[in-house]
Amino acid sequence: MINRFFERAAGKVAMATGRPSAFVVAVSVIVVWAVTGPLFRWSDTWQLVINTGTTIVTFLMVFLIQNAQNRDASAIQAKLDELIRAGRARNEFIGIEHLTEAELLSLLRTLEEICGDEIEHARAIKRLVARR
Repeated sequence: MINRFFERAAGKVAMATGRPSAFVVAVSVIVVWAVTGPLFRWSDTWQLVINTGTTIVTFLMVFLIQNAQNRDASAIQAKLDELIRAGRARNEFIGIEHLTEAELLSLLRTLEEICGDEIEHARAIKRLVARR
């Protein structure tokens, strides 16, 4: 349950923060902070506000970015495996990047089981090429 909540929230936040309006908001916050510097006499508290805010945002964004990259990599790998195995892709693979991480990993395992012999053959060819 918490995994599904995180995946939904991470997806929505990633979409929102990837828009130009999010960049405009971030720049606006920095401009407001800079303009208020003289009002607060460039105090330590004034500096601490921006430092704390940017640290918290950066910390949380690391997890969101990593989640998005993991999902994309799993989806791309599964699609590539299917293209290699079948010689041409099936329409069912369109949009699999929207599956949960557990569903993507299950799909990836299934594809690896289907083409296990083919993978071993490819490894043997790779070893032969490496010897040259």
